Parts: sequence; C-alpha cells; structure tokens
Amino acid sequence: MAEPVVDNEKSYTGSSNDDHAARKVYQQPTGLKGLYYNPITQIVMLGFVCFMGPGLFNALNGLGAGGQVDSKTNSNANTALYSTFSFMGFFGGSVNNVLGPRLTLLIGSMGYSLYIGSYLAINIHSNAGGFVVAAGAILGICAGLLWTAQGSLMMAYPTETQKGKFIGIFWSIFNLGGVVGASVAAGRNWKSTVGFLVLTLIGVFIPMLMANPNKMIRSDGTKVMTPRHPSLKTEILGLLVTLKTDPMIILLFPMFFASNWFYTWQFSGFNGAIFDIRARGLNNVCYWISQIIGSVLIGLLLDRKSISRRIRAYTGWTVLFLMVFVVHIWGYFYQKQYTRESVAPETEKMDIYDHGYAGRVMFYIFCGILDAMWQTTSYWLMGAMSNDPSKLAFFAGFYKSIQSAGAAGIWRADAVKIPYMNMFISEWALLVGGLVFALPMVIMRIKDHTDLDDEIIARMDDRGHIRPTEDVAAEMDVTAKDARAS
Repeated sequence: MAEPVVDNEKSYTGSSNDDHAARKVYQQPTGLKGLYYNPITQIVMLGFVCFMGPGLFNALNGLGAGGQVDSKTNSNANTALYSTFSFMGFFGGSVNNVLGPRLTLLIGSMGYSLYIGSYLAINIHSNAGGFVVAAGAILGICAGLLWTAQGSLMMAYPTETQKGKFIGIFWSIFNLGGVVGASVAAGRNWKSTVGFLVLTLIGVFIPMLMANPNKMIRSDGTKVMTPRHPSLKTEILGLLVTLKTDPMIILLFPMFFASNWFYTWQFSGFNGAIFDIRARGLNNVCYWISQIIGSVLIGLLLDRKSISRRIRAYTGWTVLFLMVFVVHIWGYFYQKQYTRESVAPETEKMDIYDHGYAGRVMFYIFCGILDAMWQTTSYWLMGAMSNDPSKLAFFAGFYKSIQSAGAAGIWRADAVKIPYMNMFISEWALLVGGLVFALPMVIMRIKDHTDLDDEIIARMDDRGHIRPTEDVAAEMDVTAKDARAS
C-alpha cells in the first residue's frame, strides 16, 4: 500500500479548531486484495452473515416458527429471546470492543443455529416447547452480540456521504434471507428446517473470512479507527462516558423502543390472525421484498450530496412522520373489522383468492417499507453522531437493548392475549412519540461534519483519561503505517 498523500483540507483526523489541519489520505490496495479490503465488499459479507442468521429467523418468526410451533409457545420464546437480548445488547458494545467484531459476530451467529435446531426438536417431540423457549433465551444473548458488532461496522466503514447507501446494501442482503426463507417456510416441513439449519451453520464461519477493521480504508482514503480492545472494566467506563458526554442519544431511546414493537401486531395480530398458511407465506415474501425497497429509497434520500446532512436529517424525519400516519390510518380500517375472538384459530381464514386480499397484502407491503425506513433512519442518525467504531458499538448496543426491551413487552402482551386493537394503537402511539422525542436531537445534535474533537471515546485511553485531539490523530497515522507494513 502506498504512502499517505497529504490533503490540505480539514478532516475527521484533525481538530475542528484548526482549519488548516492536513489530513492523511491513504491509497487503497489494488487487484484482488483491493476488492477484498473494499468497504462495500466487507458490508456485503456482513449482510450475508445476517442473511444466514437473523434473515432466516425473521422468515420463520413471521409465520409463527414456520407454522410448526403454536402461537403461545412462539410468543413465550420471543419474550425470553428479547428479554435476554435487551440485557446483552446494553453491554454488547463493551464486549465487542474487547473481543473485536469478527469474534463477536461468530459467537453471536451461533445462537441462530441453536434456535432453528429447536424447531427440529419440536418436530420430533411435540412436548419440546420448553426447549424452544430456552433456545430463545440463549439466542437473545447471542443476538445482542451479533447486532452490536454488525451496527458498529455498518456505521463505521462508509464515509459520511455513504452511510445511507451502506445501510441500504446491508439491509437489502439481510432481508433477502427473509425473502428466501419465507418462500420455503410456507411448506411447513422438517426438510426445510434442516436446510435452514445448514445455512445458519454456514453463516457462523463467514465472520472469520472478513477483514480486520484496522486494515480498512474508506473510499475517501481515511482510516477506520478501530477499538483498542482494552479491559472490560475500561469498556464499561466508556459506556458511561458515552452517555455522559453525548446525552442526546437518550432522545433516540423512544425511537429505539418502538422499532420492534410493531412486529408483534404485524406478524401475529394481522398476518397470523386473519390469513391461512398460503396467504401468510405470500404475505411474508412480499413483506421482506418491500423491506429492500424501503431501505434503498430512504438510503438514497439520506445520502443526497446536493443537500447538507442537516437538511437530509430533517427530510428523513418528515418522510417517516408521514409514512407512520399513512400506514396506520390505512391499517385502522382493517383492524376495526375483527377482534382476537372473531378470528380464533378454528375460524376460516382469508386465502389469496378471497375478496379483499389484494388491498390487505398491499397494506402489508407498506408496513414492510415503513419498517425498513424506520430502521435505516435510526442507524443513519446514530452514524451521523459519530464515525468511531467503539462509540458506534455502544450506540448499536443501546439501540438493540432498548428495541428488544420493547419487543419482549409486546410479545408477552400477545402471549396473554390482549386485544389486537390495543396492540395496534400502542404501536401507532409509540412510533409518533419516538419521532417527537427524536426531533430535538436532530435539530441540536446533527452537524454537517463529524470531527475528531467530537469523538470522546476515540480519545479515551485505557485508564479512562481523555487525550488531546492532536495526540490521537498522530497515533492513527502510526497505526495506519503499521497496518500497511503488515
């Protein structure tokens, strides 16, 4: 790799107080090595890790474990999953920064194999519901690790004008797992479950093929700052410092809380309640395809170079606000037509050829588009607050922890059979509330550029002391030279 080129522009590696600070621009390798170390290649690989694990899990979960697990067991397993997920997600950033993202991804992906394997167990022993619930609890721990590492890399590898694009690429590949899985899962047979298990096991090994983040160079020639991997004690301190020095992240917590809440009504209170298995399978395929569309559309909007990042943030917020009301006004007219009692399991369900199906599947497609836009915008807002993988790991951990706490609560509510209308109104209210709380953060915290001065965690040493910006910038140059030498 060539020596760095000096670019006389203020940059991420310099102080925001020094308009003449030169930045080091490093040339990316060429040939096959250049392809391997390209940030897009690494994000594609990251997408396939989640394609093989969470993507297939989403497909099965959207059908109530592929139709193989009764709704109560499925809800209890999800409650256990998201309860442990919430706990592990909060500390996942600290674990990721100690173990490194590749090992964290590997450990995290193992839980999906165990959980899908539990579906095989219930095919063999119908009374193995307890094992499914226990596997869900273990998966929650693993998922907290996987999604923290994933969020850190996905938000750190792109430049500031590429974050929507990279999130869109990841979200599209990840949701292809849902599309493929949903297409197969409707068959409801043990052979498809075995196939899913094999795919998740393949996904376990992909992280070991990924590049070390400390050798990654962004498309603009800037180095990716990498976690220092200090002690867990220091990382816990870093978590607290993150909350203390960047408290605006707290204003995104309601948005995080709402981000998985709506799945329960969509999957259980709508798709699982009123459709037969054939219609549910087709709905699921359409839902995950629409996720790809939604993430790409909002990603293109959030990366528009012709407008400033602050304006893009306001525009993204406005689009979400309008989509929330369009989808939920539409959905209200469907939800008021039935109750949990009127669509009991023994009642006749809607098929794809029945009158009214076309409008409902179109509504479900818009639900998927809104979901993808919500998740993509949430990640983009976090990425706009920092470029430091260590800090982004904390943010991703907060996101998944609070998201999972909400999911655990609403899946438990579904298990005790609260009215579907209550579930629907609660998700509508939480989505609106999440946007209202996020608006002050968008106004006061999002800037057109992130400087190293803003990165408190990147400048914190192993004893928790904050180092001067100039010292950290110099250290990054030394790290880059070491990476080239290796």
